[in-house]
Amino acid sequence: MSGINKVILVGHLGKDPEVRHLDGGVTVASFPLATSETYNKDGKRIEQTEWHNIVLWRGLAEVASKYLQKGKLVYIEGKLRTRSFEDKEKVKKYVTEIVAENFTMLGRKSDFEQVNPAGQSQNNDTKIEDEFSIQPDDANGDLPF
Repeated sequence: MSGINKVILVGHLGKDPEVRHLDGGVTVASFPLATSETYNKDGKRIEQTEWHNIVLWRGLAEVASKYLQKGKLVYIEGKLRTRSFEDKEKVKKYVTEIVAENFTMLGRKSDFEQVNPAGQSQNNDTKIEDEFSIQPDDANGDLPF
């Protein structure tokens, strides 16, 4: 039996996506994503923020480069990947990333409209969801499982 490697995150972009074009025209985008949770400790409200390295490939990277910006709220589904590399001093380093398989832009539609150099928004025909929600597949409201 094989295992499951599934990550679901809802958080804010820490910076604009960094987009690179690799050999063969493959596009890759990456950005940090902040997720936060709050809890009470000794009567004080504590907020703990966790940072995640997000990587998107090909078409998903292209969409991210057009619509995602620092501070935007997104829902991301993907899988954990750990890779290693050698730094300048030949020390082996490890980095864990979330390789996104899909994402949904959360918030108001106007938050994700492209802005042209004249400062006017461009309404593309790209479907942008106002919020993430699970919809039943049939009219009876039954869940599909």
